[in-house]
Amino acid sequence: MTGSLPLRVLVADDQYLIRAGLVGLLEVADGFEVVGEATDGAEAVELAARTRPDVILMDIRMPRMDGIAATERILAQTPPPAPRVLILTTFDLDEYVYGALKAGASGFLLKDSGPQRLLAAITAVGSGDALFAPTVTRRLVEAFATRSGGEGAGDTARSGATGLEALTGREIEVLELVGQGLANAEIAWRLFITEGTVKSHLNRTMTKLGLESRAQAVVTAYESGLVVPGRNT
Repeated sequence: MTGSLPLRVLVADDQYLIRAGLVGLLEVADGFEVVGEATDGAEAVELAARTRPDVILMDIRMPRMDGIAATERILAQTPPPAPRVLILTTFDLDEYVYGALKAGASGFLLKDSGPQRLLAAITAVGSGDALFAPTVTRRLVEAFATRSGGEGAGDTARSGATGLEALTGREIEVLELVGQGLANAEIAWRLFITEGTVKSHLNRTMTKLGLESRAQAVVTAYESGLVVPGRNT
C-alpha cells in the first residue's frame, strides 16, 4: 500500500456465495478497494489487465481456466509492478497450490480462515511481505517438488548445471537457506551479514532467475536440487 491509498483487490472465485462474501468483507473493511469480480480464470486475466489490481484473491479450481493458468498468464502479461496473487484453497497440502506457487503466486490461504486472517494476508502480500512462516511454504513444496525431478540433484545444482550458474556463491547460499524455510533474520544470523544484505542478495537472485515471489524461490531451491528433503536441515 502506498501512503493512505487503499489496496486494490480483484476477487476471482466461481462460487457465488464465497465470492460475494469476500467482496462484502473487503467493501466494509478500511484500506481496501474491490476493483473487480471474476467467475473463472479467463475472466480474472481479462479483469487484471483492465483494472491493474495490487492483489488478486485467486480460487485454485475454476472452470474455463484454473487458478494456476490464470496466475501464469497474468504475471507473464502484466507490466511491472505485477499484482500479488493470493491463492484460496480448501486444504494446504494441495498439489494445485504447489503449481500456483511455482507459477509465481505470493502465497496461499485456506478458505475457512477468519476475516481478520484474510485481511491481514491481503495486506501482507500487498506490501510485499511474507504471508506466513516460510516453513509452511516449505512443507507444501517439499511434499511435491521431488515429483518434478528435483530429488537427488543437490550436487548437480551446486556445480551450476541447473540454471543457478548466474548466481554468486553468496546468492546460492541465501537461496538455499530460503528454501530451507529460514526467515531473513535467521539467514542473516547464519551467514554473519545484515538483514538488509540478505534482502539485497535475494532480490538479485530473484531478478536473475526471473522469479516473482519468495514462495517461487523456495520451489526453485527444491526443483534445482539445491535443497533436498531430509538432507538440508
